[in-house]
Amino acid sequence: MPELPEVETVRRRIAPLVEGATIASAEIVDPRLTRPVSPSLVADALVGERIAAVERRGKYLLWRLESGRTLVVHLRMTGSLLHFPAGDLPADAHRRATLALDTGAAVGYRDVRRFGTWELLDDGHLRPYLASRLGPEPLAPSFTSARLARIVAGRRAPIKAVLLDQRRIAGIGNIYADEALWRARIHPRRPAGELDAPEIAHLHRAVRAALRRGVELNGSTLRDYVTPDGEGGGMQHEFHVYGRLGEPCDRCGRPIERIVVGGRGTWLCPRCQTM
Repeated sequence: MPELPEVETVRRRIAPLVEGATIASAEIVDPRLTRPVSPSLVADALVGERIAAVERRGKYLLWRLESGRTLVVHLRMTGSLLHFPAGDLPADAHRRATLALDTGAAVGYRDVRRFGTWELLDDGHLRPYLASRLGPEPLAPSFTSARLARIVAGRRAPIKAVLLDQRRIAGIGNIYADEALWRARIHPRRPAGELDAPEIAHLHRAVRAALRRGVELNGSTLRDYVTPDGEGGGMQHEFHVYGRLGEPCDRCGRPIERIVVGGRGTWLCPRCQTM
């Protein structure tokens, strides 16, 4: 599933290509993408809208429209946005939606597993929608070690589960949670509320470092994720633990192990990350 670095990479690549353009036509062929709203209603509402900005909040892409409405796009597991400068889209059985722009370009939304969502919201609905789903942005200046301490205080849940809870912290998924916990030398099953101040400070730095490196390398391509120009990310070549079962730890050489935490596959070094 695309996480903060992947979604931020998509935003950075797609924004300069579509901002200022007007949607000349829209086609949404998968009713699951916009349910319970009819895809034809959403498509018709998008036609004639000028794209003012493309922003990100957590794992959501926010297409800010000149009318004041926002197209909220969540890529989920296998969604991707592809930009076609000349507007010529090749045949693709997994394309679920297409936006043709007045510049002659087109944007296609591809989603193999069909878990992605498009929601068109006005400003009055957007703010509570995001507020009820998302905690602070982990790369924002306001996300301090003290704020992380408040988030984990008194929590009996495993620290990895807390990191994955989008209502606590926005944008972190399975990959970057594992990578951050390895960097911080913290076992994923540690009760979050048991972390002391130095551990929280270390984890705060580790979360931000893992996410920033992911953004620098344009995210992680494991299967479906590509940037809007069709390129893959490079973070997968620098994983320290994620997906590296049996390989030596980059720090101590001990073989990486896989466990399950909160129903999620979890990779760790049993020597560096003890309970």
